[in-house]
Amino acid sequence: MTGLTAEVVVEGRVPQTPALAPNGHLLCYVLAPISRVGDHLDTALWLADIDGDGVWSRVTADTATESRPRWSADSRSLYFLSDLAERGTPQLHRLTPADGVVIDLTGWRAGIVDHLPLADLELVALLAYDEPTEQDARRARDRDDAIVFGEREPLARLRLLDLRTGQVTTPSVFGDRHVVELRQRPDGGPLAVLTQDSADKDYGPRTGRLHLFDPATGTAEDLGPVEVEAQSLAWWPAEDGWHLGYLALTPPDLHAGTAVFDLAVSSRVRRNRTAGLPMCPTELCQTDAAPLVVFADGLNTTLARLDPGGPTPLSRHTGHLDALTTTPAGKTVTALTGSRHQPTDVHVGPPTGPLRKITDTRPELDTITFGTQRPLAYRAADGLELDGLLVLPAGKSASDGPFPLVTSVHGGPYDRYADRLQLFSFPSARAQWLATAGYAVFLPNPRGGQGHGHEFAAGVVGRVGREEWTDILTGIDLLIAEGIADPDRLGIAGGSHGGFMAAWAVGQTDRFRAALVDAGITDWGMLAATGEYGQLDGALSGSIGWDGIGPHPHDAVSPVSFAGRIRTPVLILHGAEDTNVPLGQAVYFHRALRHFGAEHEFVIYPREGHSIRERNHQLDVLHRTRAWFDRWLRP
Repeated sequence: MTGLTAEVVVEGRVPQTPALAPNGHLLCYVLAPISRVGDHLDTALWLADIDGDGVWSRVTADTATESRPRWSADSRSLYFLSDLAERGTPQLHRLTPADGVVIDLTGWRAGIVDHLPLADLELVALLAYDEPTEQDARRARDRDDAIVFGEREPLARLRLLDLRTGQVTTPSVFGDRHVVELRQRPDGGPLAVLTQDSADKDYGPRTGRLHLFDPATGTAEDLGPVEVEAQSLAWWPAEDGWHLGYLALTPPDLHAGTAVFDLAVSSRVRRNRTAGLPMCPTELCQTDAAPLVVFADGLNTTLARLDPGGPTPLSRHTGHLDALTTTPAGKTVTALTGSRHQPTDVHVGPPTGPLRKITDTRPELDTITFGTQRPLAYRAADGLELDGLLVLPAGKSASDGPFPLVTSVHGGPYDRYADRLQLFSFPSARAQWLATAGYAVFLPNPRGGQGHGHEFAAGVVGRVGREEWTDILTGIDLLIAEGIADPDRLGIAGGSHGGFMAAWAVGQTDRFRAALVDAGITDWGMLAATGEYGQLDGALSGSIGWDGIGPHPHDAVSPVSFAGRIRTPVLILHGAEDTNVPLGQAVYFHRALRHFGAEHEFVIYPREGHSIRERNHQLDVLHRTRAWFDRWLRP
């Protein structure tokens, strides 16, 4: 047995995007480091014949960022993106497993965003931005580069690579719309194409449209608008012809539970196929027949088949399951999943389960004694059923309490804690890092999150910090009553929306001895004005600054409005380049706390965005987090 160190947490590697070949034998996945050293992430592709010797071999050199492995229809070629030639500019490559040869297929100067090998083995569909023109180069060289909104906006366009000639062509379709996703019909027919008016994350997701594109003729057909944040396209045949499905937010609000929408292509009739379910679809996976659907189901995950009468559950998996791929017949699937005390790995098996683990990417964790993790189920003050997780200090049982308790709130808020190993470098999911230092950690799933259906998720629209806050307090009180939490040694932490909840908490009560606010929202009006999700964030807070003369509803749910009440010491962490929750949110909170003389520490991480990625910064976050709670919660 060895202790858990910060280096062990951040220096591991994790599997991503498994890709199962249509023949069901060959499987490839990306192995990526948790932390980054330098400006780029060095990943590698690993390949095995899972029905043969099952021996994994690394097929790329681990000196570039490799991503998005996809197989050809005949399973003879593996296509993937790599920036080996020019870091930060990915190009399409092809690996032939039979001889191990890798060749580069594109030299598109703007880089390739995504790709889809087609049923015609000589064609690959590409998504790529326009290449810079000579005028663009001159403007950049001369610094004559004023940015005018609406002019020269970067847009991903559909392109076709002809493997016989190596030529990339750009069909004249979809106008100046940003192409988001492609999916070819299983019989080799047209491509379903999802587009938006813009790549802007505030505006684009609200302007989606579906199209059909025939790569043989170059013609396109508009199928009409789709719901907000549409994604995860899938085709399937039915008695009335072909259907096209996708995931999107349930109307009419801009914060809601996701649903599976079913468009009958011939009649244009569209239906919500998951209405009223107490689960939330997270992935739609195409087969030759009925698609598979992954559902966030409370603390666990359900895999189902979308039959004509509705989703038919096939198997239930403890914790989290994602990155599902399948053979065309849907008889074998691969996915990323783990368990309470084992990290995420690649698993394979029938969709009815069980899935067997076929990788072991973090053997260094085998000797670590983790804190016991157990599910919690309780009712909110208004009777709503809630769940969450409790992680006890490593080597301790509940009878050894009461313990210092840190409540760690997840982000989103449309996210959830699943019953999996809680060992990550970001604040809202580092429960085991604190548990191995002697803390009990409460991981609540308050309303507004994922896993309990649409109405549960929509319960915070215009009401952030209201009922979701009392949901969290109810759970804390339960743990105090059970003798697990010491009421005099309570801390609270969170990142993003969880950071908002931590900042909100200390403005509402003095019960907490310490708080950690990582990339947290402190002023909702400023977030709607400057954050990249704009009006989607405005839907959460109930108003936007342009809604006339204030005070506005969002002022009443902004933590900065309550800064004068704060007596709890606060640690503020924020990435300098965060565009999701801009740095100004942390600066504003820091200035308010300084103005009122509140104890706090403010740390900015250069070059970091909404998540902390650099190795030394991740180490600093881990050490600083423990030191902060040790300072205020230890006897």
